[in-house]
Amino acid sequence: MHVLEFGAVGEVYNLGGGNSRTNREITEILLAQTGRAWETHVRHVKDREGHDRRYALDATKARALGWSPRHPFSQGLESTAAWYHKNEDWWRPIKSGDFRSYYERQYAHR
Repeated sequence: MHVLEFGAVGEVYNLGGGNSRTNREITEILLAQTGRAWETHVRHVKDREGHDRRYALDATKARALGWSPRHPFSQGLESTAAWYHKNEDWWRPIKSGDFRSYYERQYAHR
């Protein structure tokens, strides 16, 4: 909302918290927050060419508008994990694969 109100039309603004971490670090944090063991929940696969080891955004332009994250990264990640834990009925059907048949029915003709 901040960017919509204060940004320039046609500009691109990345919103990021300045928390450069590797994919592995994020995985370790999430596993710890959910009480899961690395050994039973992580499967190593061969890296594909061009595989991203981390994701980082430059939020300099958004910050110049006065934007800043509302929550520290660790708190936001913990809140997100807690939401998914409490709302399993929302995401469980997605993991079952039922969503694939829905998309096939809805979009096969396109």
